Amino acid sequence: MDAASWIKPDDTLTLWTFLVGWAAVSIRLEQKYKWAATLTGCMIALLGAMTLANFGIVPLDAPAYDSVWEYVVPLAVPLLLFDADVRRIWKESGRTFVSFHFAAAGTILGTFISTLLFYRYIPEMRGVSAMLCGSYIGGSMNLAAMKDVFSVSSRMTGAVIVADNFLMVLYFFVLMAIPTLGFFRRHYKMSYEAGGHASKGAGEGETRAARFWGRREISLLDIAGSAAAAFFIVTVSTKLAGVIAASGLPYPVQALFGQKFLLITTLTVLGATLFPKFFGALRGAREIGTFFIHIFFVVIGVPASLSMILNESPMLFAYAGTIVLVNMIVTLGLGKVFRFDLEELMVSCNATVGGPTTAAAMVIAKGWSGLVVPALLVGIWGYVVGNHAAILTANYLDSLLTLP
Repeated sequence: MDAASWIKPDDTLTLWTFLVGWAAVSIRLEQKYKWAATLTGCMIALLGAMTLANFGIVPLDAPAYDSVWEYVVPLAVPLLLFDADVRRIWKESGRTFVSFHFAAAGTILGTFISTLLFYRYIPEMRGVSAMLCGSYIGGSMNLAAMKDVFSVSSRMTGAVIVADNFLMVLYFFVLMAIPTLGFFRRHYKMSYEAGGHASKGAGEGETRAARFWGRREISLLDIAGSAAAAFFIVTVSTKLAGVIAASGLPYPVQALFGQKFLLITTLTVLGATLFPKFFGALRGAREIGTFFIHIFFVVIGVPASLSMILNESPMLFAYAGTIVLVNMIVTLGLGKVFRFDLEELMVSCNATVGGPTTAAAMVIAKGWSGLVVPALLVGIWGYVVGNHAAILTANYLDSLLTLP
């Protein structure tokens, strides 16, 4: 615990006020200012928390943060997956669904290459490889799930998060810049840009993020149904995972179904696909889940101490950077071969590394209105497949290299 901070680690009520309040401020900034919309609310939440922690305003560790990992993140998963009707994803995401898998394949290949290069220098590599592979197919929620699956130590988790977050910020700026560069505009077609930068119907000081997340009709029953369904899925998944993990079932079964995050994902997707009318009618679930994700981004920014960045994260930064670089190279390479639009490829890179919220934020900020729904859907699909792909990749690498 950090007893030197202005807000003490055991001041739970004040810390929860900070977590919720800064998440709300981040969303407000994203919806009011263009610079903030470009950076995205999630990154503002993360960077602001990191700054306050390094100046000693909030502690680097506290029980309130553990509650976010234990309750807020698991509840956010089903809330964001109520739209994960597999049939709808395949139907409505179009070519972006294919290009997403270019990026996911790039992440897996990048994890193999980077692990071969760095596994002798990074401790807990099996868990680290799973965390970053899952994060760069789905998002930060998958990273949190892999921490739980492979029991990665808190110290190593903090170092991984620092490297991941710094790299994510840099990568998003690169993805935003690529469509403006002459080289890429000459070698890739762009079909979504026409009129994209016009401020269509925007009010004074209003960003595209504000219009996308504008007021919608929502009832008390919607809120009750969303909360009840999310709690039910998380509870059933957690209890069932405990039973399976303690059973005498073969290891592959325990590895896949003895983890609560995998079961939460699986049960939610099954429910959304088999009962689309019920889950699809729960208005407000995406908004609540997205708010929870902003709270999560505040928490993952807090442990990013400057001393940890200098002492422990450089090698992890190189490891994660190699994965992201291969992700981009594979996506752009396959996209060029199969003549995909540059915007689709950028969305896919963003969706794999950041998830649906950051992918949608980029699309909204760039004005690519035709890609908003595909960005959300393929990002959700990344949540669905990210955990399974990460576990299989990490376990195969472990069998191949005997990872520490």
